[in-house]
Amino acid sequence: MGGRLAEDVYTSADARLADADARVAALYPGEPPGRRPVHTVYVPASQYRTRLVADWGKRAMRVFIEEGDRLGLTPDVAERVRAKLLTEPIEDLRIDFEDGYGHPGDAAEDAAALAAGQTLATTGGTPFVGIRFKSFEAATRRRGIRTLDLFLSGLLENGPLPEGFVVTLPKVTAVEQVEVAADVLARLESAYGLAEGALRFEVQIETAQSILAHDGTVSVARIIQAAAGRCSGLHYGTYDYSAGLGIAAAYQSMEHPAADFAKQLMQVAAAGTGVRLSDGSTNKLPVGDALPAAWAEHQRLVRRSLENGFYQGWDLHPHQLPTRFAATYAFYREGFPDAAKRLRDYADQTSGGVLDEPATAEALARYLLGGLHCGALEESELPFDAATLDRYARRLA
Repeated sequence: MGGRLAEDVYTSADARLADADARVAALYPGEPPGRRPVHTVYVPASQYRTRLVADWGKRAMRVFIEEGDRLGLTPDVAERVRAKLLTEPIEDLRIDFEDGYGHPGDAAEDAAALAAGQTLATTGGTPFVGIRFKSFEAATRRRGIRTLDLFLSGLLENGPLPEGFVVTLPKVTAVEQVEVAADVLARLESAYGLAEGALRFEVQIETAQSILAHDGTVSVARIIQAAAGRCSGLHYGTYDYSAGLGIAAAYQSMEHPAADFAKQLMQVAAAGTGVRLSDGSTNKLPVGDALPAAWAEHQRLVRRSLENGFYQGWDLHPHQLPTRFAATYAFYREGFPDAAKRLRDYADQTSGGVLDEPATAEALARYLLGGLHCGALEESELPFDAATLDRYARRLA
């Protein structure tokens, strides 16, 4: 049986949409391959030292041994948290030259930037690492660029660029700042003989202007494009963003409705682009008598972020590591049996009570890979090996 449309209708549709097809393919490449960290630990540059990661791990392990029963973990999750704190307590480390560092003067920051690069070259120790420099607003722009330049000098004169290296651009108040940051990174690659695209950055979404521009356009979407392929992530900044909206300090939180609004716009803007998302932090530190309440809140907020599709967040203190991994591992362990069965049923084209679409199969594979990469799951218990899951996660299977 033949249709009634002539061939020129098909040809015309292809021709008219050719530019749109190319644009969509370029702007929405889908999930990038490889691991993503479950958190970013921010440490002031003045505190960065050779044994920092090991010291954080010891402090986290000590409090977990002493107080871990409060977390209500299953024996399996508790053992996985213990192993994680022993072997990889920090997945992503950001050496902070911005709010956590302050303004000690140019000479002091020059010396600290150079020393931090040298220390990282001889230490390593985390799968992902980088620095947060000062913003590209007028008052701090030159200082931020110089700090990054000197840090790279100390790093690259003593070793190669680490895998998983990424830098953080804070307090974006104009999309043009992102464009200039991308250009500066390209100039640094040329100056230090790095491969094109080797330097990537995440953008902190912590100002109203990084959500909505002065002309009413959604600037967070424009930020991704302004980065010219160098934007690896969007990180929500809880307290700067909330304060900028006039929210009183007592009510500033990762779960405030204003925070959810910003993060939902981040999700929509980043969907399909390969740019990953991170939630922010809680400033209620689990120390002293505040530990039980702070742990309970952190554990709950991490779980909330995961359920809302934010698989990464910020940690600011060693005592937040047990709750970070406890909440993350429980999230993956609890959902693993159903996710594994649904993906297997999808692959086998059998009905298991849920009729899943290809997009859901992609999400199931990403979920299982996330659990595998962070240590919540073992490859031997997954329905497919990691390479096959990666193909499903990127719709190649």
